[in-house]
Amino acid sequence: MATGRTHRPATRSRGIPEATVARLPLYLRALTALSERSVPTVSSEELATAAGVNSAKLRKDFSYLGSYGTRGVGYDVEYLVYQISRELGLTQDWPVVIVGIGNLGAALANYGGFASRGFRVAALIDADPAMAGKPVAGMPVQHTDELEKIITDNGVSIGVIATPAGAAQQVCERLVAAGVTSILNFAPTVLTVPDGVDVRKVDLSIELQILAFHEQRKAGEGAAAEAASAAERGSAVGAAEVDAADADADADVDAPEADSAAANRKGPDGDVPAVMPA
Repeated sequence: MATGRTHRPATRSRGIPEATVARLPLYLRALTALSERSVPTVSSEELATAAGVNSAKLRKDFSYLGSYGTRGVGYDVEYLVYQISRELGLTQDWPVVIVGIGNLGAALANYGGFASRGFRVAALIDADPAMAGKPVAGMPVQHTDELEKIITDNGVSIGVIATPAGAAQQVCERLVAAGVTSILNFAPTVLTVPDGVDVRKVDLSIELQILAFHEQRKAGEGAAAEAASAAERGSAVGAAEVDAADADADADVDAPEADSAAANRKGPDGDVPAVMPA
């Protein structure tokens, strides 16, 4: 069986930009969902919407794969699944070790999506002697003393670090020394690695902080909009009051004129004259 130690993805050698590589899994997820529904073809607009990108960017990304689709028909779903899977190196077996089997590590071990996407969890490793031999996700946890042997025996090139921050760098160095060249880091710390080793960091707290920023901004925009609306309402009320005051002033100006007209209709004694007999 092919392993990750002897086969590397072809994306870099083909000159595919890193930004495009980062979007390929999004396209693959959307295409896999279409394939499961037996959808034969998909337009760039439909696929872009499903993947959360714009269609122009999608077409540009697919041009790096040599896939341009057919005008009026769209893209062949199954062929695109194969193309992207091949570029990502998912048409082969990638053994993975997870180091740190706490709550997060155990959750990762139980994630069923690894196997369906070309990854095989080869071992679960933890530094706690009490965890040794304990079954998690149907596999016995092994002690970190065996880490190097496990990596060598299973041809592991991808390691997942789910340890506390304080232990992450030491674990990283041991993984690299044993031959691991790609690391997925869930520990809340920045890892230092030599050239030739790829690290992808997943920090849920940072993602939540970014969402908090956007929520705060939306709240601020909402408050500003409410203040502007209140100001507009205040201006409208003020204008109405001014109009009312102007109307009262006009009425006061007209009143003397009315009194003068009435005076002109009075008789010699100042009284309103009686109706003269015909």
